[in-house]
Amino acid sequence: MSNIDKMEGAGNAGEQANCEGVGSTTVNSLLLNLAVAGGASAPSPGRGYKALVCLFLDGGNDSFNMLVPTEPGEFARYRAARGDLALPREGLLGLRGAAGADAARSFGLHPSLPRVRDLHDQGRLSFVCNVGTLVEPTDLAGLNGARARLPLGLYSHADQVMHWQTSIPDSRASVGWAGRAAEILQSMNRDNGISMNVSLSGTNVFQSGRSLVPYSITPDGAALLDGYSDPARPFFAKAVDSLLGQRYPNVLKQAYAGLTRDSIKSAGYFLDAWRRAPRVATAFPGTRLGKSLRGVAQGIAARDNLGARRQTYFVKAPGWDHHDEVLASQAAMLADVDASVAAFWTAMGELGLQDDVLLFTASDFGRTLSSNGKGSDHGWGGNQFILGGAHRGGRLYGSYPDDLSLGNGLDTGRGRLIPTLSVDAFFCELALWLGVGKGDIPAVLPNIGRFHDLNGAAAPLGFLN
Repeated sequence: MSNIDKMEGAGNAGEQANCEGVGSTTVNSLLLNLAVAGGASAPSPGRGYKALVCLFLDGGNDSFNMLVPTEPGEFARYRAARGDLALPREGLLGLRGAAGADAARSFGLHPSLPRVRDLHDQGRLSFVCNVGTLVEPTDLAGLNGARARLPLGLYSHADQVMHWQTSIPDSRASVGWAGRAAEILQSMNRDNGISMNVSLSGTNVFQSGRSLVPYSITPDGAALLDGYSDPARPFFAKAVDSLLGQRYPNVLKQAYAGLTRDSIKSAGYFLDAWRRAPRVATAFPGTRLGKSLRGVAQGIAARDNLGARRQTYFVKAPGWDHHDEVLASQAAMLADVDASVAAFWTAMGELGLQDDVLLFTASDFGRTLSSNGKGSDHGWGGNQFILGGAHRGGRLYGSYPDDLSLGNGLDTGRGRLIPTLSVDAFFCELALWLGVGKGDIPAVLPNIGRFHDLNGAAAPLGFLN
């Protein structure tokens, strides 16, 4: 078997072989220009740099223990519904009076989130309440009467992760809304083969377009072919270049060689831009999440070297499917989120970009309010937070349920709450912030018209300044 046959076989072995053999840059990132040339409308004019960072809490965060009502009557209903999962009221971190629709109510945060609480109280962070995947506005009567159209695979991890990332829950589509946004905005960046969608967690649906994939990196930057840049083995790079520079009669082999060559070139380009960028001095936790968010910060520091005016970043934090030991597990994991996100915020201050970078959380779904005796099970609506981007902070957006009793008007069973805010409305605000023009929003979020009239108010939630 020839060397090119071996390389082709390794490529066909799947995603892991691609990442290890050619580097985490993904050869398909070179298809980016095909997508951009595919006729996407011109982006809205934008000034300076903006980056949207998705922190995906994979597995389904129990977010009604992240953000808890503290008014005595509401807390009593929360405690009755949650049973052995209820947090003690005296241990919650009280939020400064929330502005907006919930201004007259009182809330507290999980005790593992002191830095997040401080960012909220400083007007830098806000919560988005009871948000989830919806095909159309849905209520309990329509659901019980089998009239409501529901997301495919409701309560299923695989389906709900996909729906959160595509914002098309009535289809098992594989094109993410950040991928569709990139097909509109990518031309704002330098044409260098580097996608505006950069992932610290490998290939994902969220950032995948019709013909583009995210540009995958590690916390230490783009990974070159092992040994390719080793000065002790200069012969290796020459041998690889010679192999990839040959003409092959087999069209697939020729295409594979060309893509591999271009991938190595773009990885070198990215790594050079990364190394020439200012070093982020902020100390991050040594956890997987801390390292990933430090990688995002360093990638953002390289924006000028990359010629990037618009970027998205994707970080997946796994392990949130707490069917048991939810209290202990969530306490430790939220503490990691708290420390890592706070460090990221400090790093953005170091770079002077706190108003130009917006981080948001997402998760498969909320969880049951009722306990299974050990933890909580798959739910529907849940709570998320947004940080930075000069948004109108210190608020609760959407509608936090005023009654968490089991059997309330949103309860589909065991405290699985129907979302009162669609992901479409949430993501519409984020896409507008990133620079997608109002007229292009339906191309990015095809179902937005079911939840928001774009001919009326420009932004569904109003967290844009």
